[in-house]
Amino acid sequence: MEDEAKIDQLHACGGNAAVPTCRVEFIAGEPPRMTAAEKSVLAARGLAGVRLSCQIVCDHDMAVRAISRFAGSGRVDVGGRPLDEIQPQPVVWVDK
Repeated sequence: MEDEAKIDQLHACGGNAAVPTCRVEFIAGEPPRMTAAEKSVLAARGLAGVRLSCQIVCDHDMAVRAISRFAGSGRVDVGGRPLDEIQPQPVVWVDK
């Protein structure tokens, strides 16, 4: 999202599924599975109807709305750049 769509998406934990600052809402094409780390973070924060962009594999057409944007956040930066591979390893997939 940051590179190709030029969206100022927050990612305070650097893409490690530690905090829900990279939240997106799916408009179309939501994957039926998520990482166990993503499910755990969302459940711990009581969040529903959103996903963590750092935990989504973009392997098909999908449309999302970025919820956690840098503009207007009051933060000094977007956070550490996430790696190209989903973290933390090992990645465990669960039904959403």
